[in-house]
Amino acid sequence: MTGAKRQLDPRKQPLQRRSEETRRRILDAATHVFADHGYDAGTTNRIAEYADVSIGSLYQYYPNKDAILLELATRHLDAGVELDDRLRMPDTLPPLHEVISTMVRNSIDNHRADPEFLRVLMEQAPRSSELMAKVVEVKEARTARLRDIMARSPEVTVDDQTTAAHLVISTIEMVVHRLLAGPEPIEPERLETQLIDMLSRYLTAPAT
Repeated sequence: MTGAKRQLDPRKQPLQRRSEETRRRILDAATHVFADHGYDAGTTNRIAEYADVSIGSLYQYYPNKDAILLELATRHLDAGVELDDRLRMPDTLPPLHEVISTMVRNSIDNHRADPEFLRVLMEQAPRSSELMAKVVEVKEARTARLRDIMARSPEVTVDDQTTAAHLVISTIEMVVHRLLAGPEPIEPERLETQLIDMLSRYLTAPAT
């Protein structure tokens, strides 16, 4: 394990309820501090003050703010994976529109709580190798799942289904990120309706 990797690992794995509560307070505080002050100004001192813990206590759990950010980002990605587990239906094939609707709604639901923090995460935070590896892992899993559904769906008319699956997943991720966490966010219900319609038409358009 490299020194850089060790610097991003949480120092203390909470085994008791009190320890877990302290870590949760630190993570919640970091979300607010990064959203209010940006990543550069979101210091560990500010996070500790907001969490009402000593800076020494914070360092018992995280060596630096990069490690805090990595855990917050990982939790955000894992929450999206848990939502996508609804699509695991081995015995039945849901209508394609339902699949796309579920993916779009899951992505929107996972962005509703803290759009300002997600904007900071997307625009200001450093891209560690651990974080990027997690992003790639989640994206590849979502793409493979959609590609499998498309291959079995009689509704799909697009020829290059591998490329189409990549396009759909990338479009959902980028559009939801940009339009919910941007400076002039679109109302989520309107975004959901339009994005579902656009992607469903792309996959099922009659061949010309």
